[in-house]
Amino acid sequence: MDKVYIRGLEVQTVIGIYDWERKAPQKLVIDLEMAWSIAEAAASDNIEAALNYKSVSQRIIAHVEASRCLLIETLAEQIATLVRNEFSVPWLQLELSKPGAVGEAQSVGVKIERGEAV
Repeated sequence: MDKVYIRGLEVQTVIGIYDWERKAPQKLVIDLEMAWSIAEAAASDNIEAALNYKSVSQRIIAHVEASRCLLIETLAEQIATLVRNEFSVPWLQLELSKPGAVGEAQSVGVKIERGEAV
């Protein structure tokens, strides 16, 4: 299975359950791996045959910046659904991290896998 990945995508959004979290955007970090055969793109050297990671990144950024979820779990599911539906990705693994959310930890978050590996 070939994979296209995006690592360390940083996005600011309002997220959290506490009143103080709802007052200012916080940084989230997204790591994403997507199943995608690169054979056609490699053979043709044509971006139209590739999974365009810039387009995927821009779409995720737009969605996350506009979101106002309470839970990181909700946002992770939304991102996974968006990527699978809008970019026809059959399988993905997504890690959504919230740096600084727990003072004693570098980061906290969730990691999910959706779809069928090909």
